[in-house]
Amino acid sequence: MPEPLAVLDSASKSFGTVRAVVALSLSVRGGEIYGLLGPNGAGKTTALRLLAGLLAPTSGRAHIAGHDAKTAAAKGRLGFLGGSTGLFARLTPREVLDYFGQIYNLGRKEISRRVAGLATSLALQGILDRRCEGLSTGERQRVSIARTVLHDPPVLVLDEPTGGLDVLASRFLRDFVRGERERGKAVLFSTHYLAEADLLCDRIGFLHQGRLLCEGSPAEIRAHTGKGTLEEAFLALADGCGGPP
Repeated sequence: MPEPLAVLDSASKSFGTVRAVVALSLSVRGGEIYGLLGPNGAGKTTALRLLAGLLAPTSGRAHIAGHDAKTAAAKGRLGFLGGSTGLFARLTPREVLDYFGQIYNLGRKEISRRVAGLATSLALQGILDRRCEGLSTGERQRVSIARTVLHDPPVLVLDEPTGGLDVLASRFLRDFVRGERERGKAVLFSTHYLAEADLLCDRIGFLHQGRLLCEGSPAEIRAHTGKGTLEEAFLALADGCGGPP
């Protein structure tokens, strides 16, 4: 079995007296989609930022493709989409992607090839030369996904990638993520939408107050809790920990 590409090993992160993530261990292999679920304040975004190297763990380790998450080697193997990631309003998607391609040290021909491929797979052809400030929420998110995967990294970390999108745009992005899994990528994402996680994820981890309550496939988690849906399963797990923070 291949080595995991994204790893948190007993990782904790505190902000003063607040323990946002507590001894969190999880791993994601190539060809796998892992969903990190939990209520607001559960520690999902902090955990993803540890993997992205944006935060240093207070204790424990975060690795991407065998490299410490804070290193340039790790960042070059990672595509990270943060919940607050924005686009340059006055630039076009083509200009944004060209800029990030240069940051990733891609040659001009490679940037053109990758932009053409992503324009097809993410339906960007009609918006590549429009300014980002005039794009819809779904269009901006497709451009953001293109920026995230432009350098074809083996690991994708996505913080609520379908948040605020309508049903059609959400389905489009889910299909794209499935395609990346089929290409052997390790995909870790957070979401509030339990039905979406049930459809998309190979494995799920439930976070509550920074701790991993339960981990497994959607079917395994439902069986473990004796519940018929992931929502009911999560509520049962949270109740067992004393309810919401």
